[in-house]
Amino acid sequence: MSEEETNKTTEEEIVNSEEQKESSEEAKERKSGKKLAEAVVNIYTSFNNTLVHVTDMSGKTLAKVTGGMVTKHGRLKANPTIAMFIAKRVSEQLKEIGIGNLYFRIRAKTRNPAPGPGANAIIKSLSREGFKILNILDTTRFPRGGPKKKGGRRGRRP
Repeated sequence: MSEEETNKTTEEEIVNSEEQKESSEEAKERKSGKKLAEAVVNIYTSFNNTLVHVTDMSGKTLAKVTGGMVTKHGRLKANPTIAMFIAKRVSEQLKEIGIGNLYFRIRAKTRNPAPGPGANAIIKSLSREGFKILNILDTTRFPRGGPKKKGGRRGRRP
């Protein structure tokens, strides 16, 4: 065999291996019966509670789980451990529907510099469940001027 023939065969083997990878992904999709769909995970985390609202791309609700649905203790609703249980419930509901790709929109309370403790735990546990993360976006609202704050020029005094 000449050198050109060996190069051609190695190139063909590389192309065939890439095709096999793609076909295995397609086979997984065929086994599940549905193509992996996309959804938007809206996470609202304050220091008192954690809410997860999953919608499809048009805005129709697919799943909604809060901290109060997982625990009966009010002080634990914003806990990262409870956030993992929230993510577990959400993942079960999404796998039934056939969703595999997720966009995340995290929102904290207005004026807060950072989201609550549950946001990172939810993203981490959903990625471990096998969902593909496409985008993470922070949608926290912050005031741009607006009405004058109460308290006067020198602030509230005791």
